[in-house]
Amino acid sequence: MLRELPLLPAFILLAAFMLGPIVYALYGSLTNRTMSGYRAAAPEFVGLDNYVNLLTDPNFLKSVLLTTLFLFASAIVGQNVLGMFVAVLMRHCPKPVASVVGATIVGAWVMPEIVAAFACYAFFSSEGTLNSILAAVGLTGPKWLLTFPMLSVILANIWRGTAFSMMNYNAALAEVPPEVKESAQIDGANAVQTFFRISLPMIRRTVATNLMLTTLQTLGVFTLIWVMTGGGPGTDSATLPVLAYQEAFKFSQVGYGTAIATVTLVVGAIFSTVYMRVLKPEVD
Repeated sequence: MLRELPLLPAFILLAAFMLGPIVYALYGSLTNRTMSGYRAAAPEFVGLDNYVNLLTDPNFLKSVLLTTLFLFASAIVGQNVLGMFVAVLMRHCPKPVASVVGATIVGAWVMPEIVAAFACYAFFSSEGTLNSILAAVGLTGPKWLLTFPMLSVILANIWRGTAFSMMNYNAALAEVPPEVKESAQIDGANAVQTFFRISLPMIRRTVATNLMLTTLQTLGVFTLIWVMTGGGPGTDSATLPVLAYQEAFKFSQVGYGTAIATVTLVVGAIFSTVYMRVLKPEVD
C-alpha cells in the first residue's frame, strides 16, 4: 500500500481531468440536450433512446464503416508499414541522406495539425499542387476532395503520422544486436530473411505498442478531415468524431452527438483491449 502512495496524485489528476469528463459525457448521451431552446437549459433523461436511434441511423452506420476504413488504411497499414519501410531504408543509406529524409518526414509530424490540414487541403484541392503537377505532364487530375474524399484524408493522415512510427521503429532497430544479424548472414540468410526472421521478431514489443498508439491517435483525428472535406461531400468522409461534431454543433443535437462520441470512446477502448489482451501474450 505504501509503495502505491506516490501514485495517488497522478490518480487524482486522471480522475479529475479524464474520468470526470467521461462520466459527464456518458450522462449527457442519455439526455436530449440541445444547443439552444428549452432542452438546452432543461434536458430530459431519455435513457438509451439515443443509442437505439444510432442503430437505425444510416449516417451512423456509414460513419462506422468509414472510421474502420480510415483506421485500417491510414494507421494500421499505412503509418506502420511505411514507417517501418522508411526506418529500414534510413539504416541502410548514407547518413547525410538519412538525416535529410528523417528531417523532412518529421517536419510533417511536428507541424501544428491545423497547418498540416491546410497544407493537405492546398495539395489535394482542384487547383492545388497535385493537379498542377499532373497538368505539367499533360494529365488532368480529378477533384480529389469531391471524387475521392476518403482516399485524400487517408493519404494526408499517412503523410502526417508516418514520422511517429518511423522514429519508434528506427530506435527499436538500433537496439537489435548486430552480431545476431551477422550470424544469420553467415548461415546464408539474405537481407530480407534477416529482417523478417531476426530483426522483426526482436522488436515485436515496439510493433505492438506502436500499433496501439497510432490506432488511438488516428481514431481521434478531427481537424485534418474537417479542414479538408468537412465530412463531405455529404457524409462520404464523416468519421465518428466528425459525425459527432456535426450532430452536436451543426444540428444542435448535443445529446445525440455525445452518444456518438461515447461510441467512439468505446471503440478506442475495444482496440486497446484487443492490443493488450491479444498482442501482449505474443510478445512475452
